Amino acid sequence: MRIIPIMSHCKPLLTGILGVLLLLASSLAAAVPPIQNWRTANGVPVYFIPAPELPMMDAQMLFNAGSVRDGARPGLAKLTNALLEEGAGDWSADVIADRLDRVGARLSAGSRRDSAWVSLRSLTDPRYLQPAVETVARLLREPSFAPDAVERVRKQMLTGLQERAQSPGAIAQDAFFTALYGTHPYAIPPEGTVASLNAITRADIQDFHRRHYTAANAVVALVGDLERSAAEQLANALVGGLPKGEAVPPPPPPSPVPASQTIRIPHPSSQSHILIGQIGVNRADPDYYALYLGNHVLGGNGLVSQLSQEIREKRGLAYGAYSAFSPMRQAGPFLINLQTRNDQVDTALQVAQTTLREFTANGPDAQALEEARQNITGGFALDLAGNGKLANYLGVIAFHQLPLDYLQNYLGIMNGITLEQARTAWQRRVQPDKLITIIVGGDQPAQSKPEPAGSTGS
Repeated sequence: MRIIPIMSHCKPLLTGILGVLLLLASSLAAAVPPIQNWRTANGVPVYFIPAPELPMMDAQMLFNAGSVRDGARPGLAKLTNALLEEGAGDWSADVIADRLDRVGARLSAGSRRDSAWVSLRSLTDPRYLQPAVETVARLLREPSFAPDAVERVRKQMLTGLQERAQSPGAIAQDAFFTALYGTHPYAIPPEGTVASLNAITRADIQDFHRRHYTAANAVVALVGDLERSAAEQLANALVGGLPKGEAVPPPPPPSPVPASQTIRIPHPSSQSHILIGQIGVNRADPDYYALYLGNHVLGGNGLVSQLSQEIREKRGLAYGAYSAFSPMRQAGPFLINLQTRNDQVDTALQVAQTTLREFTANGPDAQALEEARQNITGGFALDLAGNGKLANYLGVIAFHQLPLDYLQNYLGIMNGITLEQARTAWQRRVQPDKLITIIVGGDQPAQSKPEPAGSTGS
């Protein structure tokens, strides 16, 4: 949230503040150097932005190695990625941690449905940078996957599953993805299941790494105080030792939801978690910008969004309610999320569905859309402030193969979206009569039922 409700006599002040923010954002966009792009000797695409302000470097190595690749072994991608820090060659996890601590470097790793990544932050002084890069390159190239480490991380993930089984929010999320994506790989829970985690062998992990952590399935994003030649040497040092491998095919497009469905799952909680949504768009979809702008009005701008106003401010049904598009390589979900007292579920659900239905039919009004536009563009400077944030943006651009001038054009694209474009994009892509609704909480009987076309009730 970046804008809060104000009284009418404060509007001139708001206009002035927004003008300053827009000026700063425009200046920053113009100041961001163009993205430089090349390939390493073994073919890995590299995306680089020089940032000489601080003697630091942020690198992200992203791989087509998310849970969409798990197949019959849910949790395999996450387990493989988590084990990268647990040993490489003859180095133990303690040795790896010590090598990085001694030079003040920071390492992180993780995985999502589409991608897995390893990130490194280091000083650019060669005395510190070289040992850090050598460490990361080795754990990418030759992770040991020692049997004791495999069992330790497996137990940690099993403990995490036990915790998720007690969390109404996690239960709702898993049920939502299962109902929304059906047999599509996006339905696979990245955390796995008890049965699948226990069935994964060390050989499965080694094979997953061999097939996916390769040059053909990698991209590198670099931001930092480096000349081009030094950035090229750095990228080669990080991923140049990876085998070429074969590129994995993109995931298939998901099938559209045929009809609305409501699933109620009992849980001993004082509040119910409600998720309402449908399949949205992928990251490269031309409608994404207009949908993002429209959603800022509906539920993406905190307490001033329409969902929050209708559900929280007018009726006190929830502390907050929000909505978002989460684009992925293929169409990710559009999701409305809220929590309410068990005895208010039906009322809150009706208000949320009515708000969505009316917004889809009528779109935002001109003033609300302009305020959302100013809020987004005015916050652009903060979104790019710091090498870490810039590296995250660059990683998205690299992984999704977005245009190299994405950062320079973002403000212009947002400022160019008309009210009619926002309305028609929303009406074209959002279907209130084909929603998946998950309700977790209370003593309601468990049920799953399809609903007739046109119905948005629970």
